Amino acid sequence: MKKTLITLCIVSVSTIASAGTGTQWGYSGHSGPENWAQLSTDNYACSGSNQSPVNLTGFIEADLTPIEFNYKSGGHEVFNNGHTIQVNYSPGSRINIDKQAFELKQFHFHAPSENHINGNSFPLEAHYVHVNDQGELAVVAVMFKEGKENKALKGAWLGMPKVAGEKASYASNFNANKLLPNNKDYYRFNGSLTTPPCSEGVRWLVLKESLEASQEQITGLTDVLGFENNRPLQSINARTILQ
Repeated sequence: MKKTLITLCIVSVSTIASAGTGTQWGYSGHSGPENWAQLSTDNYACSGSNQSPVNLTGFIEADLTPIEFNYKSGGHEVFNNGHTIQVNYSPGSRINIDKQAFELKQFHFHAPSENHINGNSFPLEAHYVHVNDQGELAVVAVMFKEGKENKALKGAWLGMPKVAGEKASYASNFNANKLLPNNKDYYRFNGSLTTPPCSEGVRWLVLKESLEASQEQITGLTDVLGFENNRPLQSINARTILQ
């Protein structure tokens, strides 16, 4: 989700607090991505011209202001919403970008990655969803490549519910800082939510450095969900991707 260049749209916190609520939709068949816009009038934006995810390429050099991360230990529960595994966050953690504070509401995962970088897909992608006082969204994306077991990811998925709609509370709050790379350099573009209602005007901030996760961890997500949960790439159209 993104807000990088152009216009921003207002999306209620309830819309983004839990990725994958509302009208029935999925990742295949009649309810799949190619039909999202027709499933409900609320999903009209899914056929828009500034949709996510995209293949990040053709970069424009820019003097991007560093993202200021101010995350605390606030992940209090892990939620299987039927479309992803999501960690819900308590108030008090935020990023600062464009001289504005965006509060972290939740982070969730897609396997394989939704965004591509220079045509390359990753086996796993995390989205950290933030909202400011005006209801505008900023999403930080972190890519994972296959490698050694990620201890922080193991902690985030501890007690992961196997049934859609179920939640599990952590014994102690999880700190999202543990699932961020050391290098916070990023690509930026204007896009949308990658799930219905596909609202546009989202600031997308895709970190350049990836993390590692084991093959078992990567396949663990799709094993629980029962399917791959990545929306196909969308056309960039007239948008620019900054680095």
